Amino acid sequence: MGGLMRERARALRREMTEAERCLWYQLRAHRFMGLKFKRQKPLGSYIVDFVCLEIGLIIELDGGQHAEQLAYDQRRDCWLKEQGFTVLRFWNHEMLQQTDAVLERLRLWVEQKQPSPPAPLPQTGEGS
Repeated sequence: MGGLMRERARALRREMTEAERCLWYQLRAHRFMGLKFKRQKPLGSYIVDFVCLEIGLIIELDGGQHAEQLAYDQRRDCWLKEQGFTVLRFWNHEMLQQTDAVLERLRLWVEQKQPSPPAPLPQTGEGS
């Protein structure tokens, strides 16, 4: 099974949709908030579009065909959540036509998940 999954993931990487290429350009090489994303990554018996393992974030881009596979997507998302992942879904047309809005929603999610460290307290002592 593992070899078949890896082969399928490789094929998906070669045959990325326009929307996936658009998002991958934004995510690759730590471009998005310094995070490392992988694309078309096998997890269990599924292949996810994009994943950042360090913060447990999966990003899925859906085309029109996903309306017919709602039950499958729900089972898959449920299993991924049980493994500790959060799945954020966007439509292909959102990624292509509202790229900045999608990236902003991702940024807000990451900031909520990883609050920035608290500011250091002012030093007291000399001069006060």
